[in-house]
Amino acid sequence: MTNLIDIAIKAALDAGSTILKVYETDFEIVHKADASPLTIADQKANAVIESYLEQTQLPIISEETRAVDYAQRKNWTRCWLVDPLDGTKEFIKKNGEFTVNIALIENGVPIDGVIYAPVLGDLYYTENNAAYKMSIQSGSEQEALNNIQALKAKAKILEPAPWQDPIRVVGSRSHMNAETEDFVTELKRNHQTEIVSKGSSLKFCLVAEGSAHVYPRFAPTMEWDTGAGQAICMAAGLSVTRQDTGEALSYNKENLLNPYFLVQSHGR
Repeated sequence: MTNLIDIAIKAALDAGSTILKVYETDFEIVHKADASPLTIADQKANAVIESYLEQTQLPIISEETRAVDYAQRKNWTRCWLVDPLDGTKEFIKKNGEFTVNIALIENGVPIDGVIYAPVLGDLYYTENNAAYKMSIQSGSEQEALNNIQALKAKAKILEPAPWQDPIRVVGSRSHMNAETEDFVTELKRNHQTEIVSKGSSLKFCLVAEGSAHVYPRFAPTMEWDTGAGQAICMAAGLSVTRQDTGEALSYNKENLLNPYFLVQSHGR
């Protein structure tokens, strides 16, 4: 398993380098059928990642690759789940808050994940059921290895004690909506709260590293948006559960659209 994560990390880093080369240019923006933006960086990064993951002989589900029919996918025990450039809107705005997401799915569960933010130089990943953050902004590889931080989420956050306010709620740069605002309003009945805005799958990472306490996502997402983040959060001691049933998000479903969900500590 460790070897698979090593491959995924190398794929993410290489894809990140490819993305940055486009990021520094005046790139063209086109739009998909659903009106979401697409750049050549998405496509180039996807090709790089697939060149690595194909070595594992595991099937791949990617945002930028035509979906395999569910009649075939439903028999997959393990597969890769890829978003080569999560946060294309942030990429276009050039605010640096975009990521490369790679998750390993086993029987519908994200068991490992890699998230890389090329501009920030932050790499989040899982290994042996634990979650880590590595800073690779500058310096030698050895310096980066000396800069590894184990991630452990904070304890129960929606209970009155022993928490000291404020509770930090992660919100989206591009997708804050009325349902999320209602959730925050309810929290404010018992707690002081702060909104922490962030783009892409970095929202998961903020909670996993303890920079925020809870992430309500009451807007549409696809499986490739969340798989790597869920793996990292689960390894850090968090739950990622459906808003409607409280069950964990599952993957490689017939419909790859996620239900609304909440990221928080166990035990609410």
